[in-house]
Amino acid sequence: MAPIEFETDRLVAERLRLGHLEELANMHVDERTMATLGGVRPIAATETFVETNLEHWRQNGFGLWMFRRSSDGAFVGRAGVRRVHVGGADEVEIAYALKSEMWGCGFATEIARKLVSIGLTDLGLRTLVAFTLPENLASIRVMEKVGLRFDRAILHRQKPHVLYRIEGP
Repeated sequence: MAPIEFETDRLVAERLRLGHLEELANMHVDERTMATLGGVRPIAATETFVETNLEHWRQNGFGLWMFRRSSDGAFVGRAGVRRVHVGGADEVEIAYALKSEMWGCGFATEIARKLVSIGLTDLGLRTLVAFTLPENLASIRVMEKVGLRFDRAILHRQKPHVLYRIEGP
C-alpha cells in the first residue's frame, strides 16, 4: 500500500486532494514549468487533472502527492506513481513536475528516488517507467540518476518522447 504522507531528506509529501487545486492551477499556468508537460493548462483542465488523479487513487491505492519543502512549507511540485497507457502498452510511471523556481535544487532526484522505492518496494511492482521529450535533458538526468535506463523511443500525444525503465529485484 502506498503511504498517504511521507518525508524525504528535505521534503514532505501528502496525497493529492481537492484542496490542492489552487496551487496546481498556479503551477499549470507557468510557461517554463509546463513547457515539457504539454503546455499551460487553463483552470478547467487543471480541475479535470485533479479529478482524474483522485479517481486514480480510489481505483489503485496510489497516485500523485504534493511536495513541500520541510524547512518552510513552500510548495515544490507534484509527483507520483500512476498507471498510464504509453508507447502502446499499459505501464506504471513515476511522474514528477516541479515549479520552475524549484529547479536546480536536486528536489526532482530526491522525489524520483523515493517514488522508485515506493513503486518497487512498497507496492511490489515489477517495473516502472518514466518518459519525457528528448530535449528535456534535466529530466533524463534525473531518470538516469535514480536507476532508470533508456528503453525506447515512443510517440506520446503525437510528439517524440524517450521512455526509460527500471526493473524491480
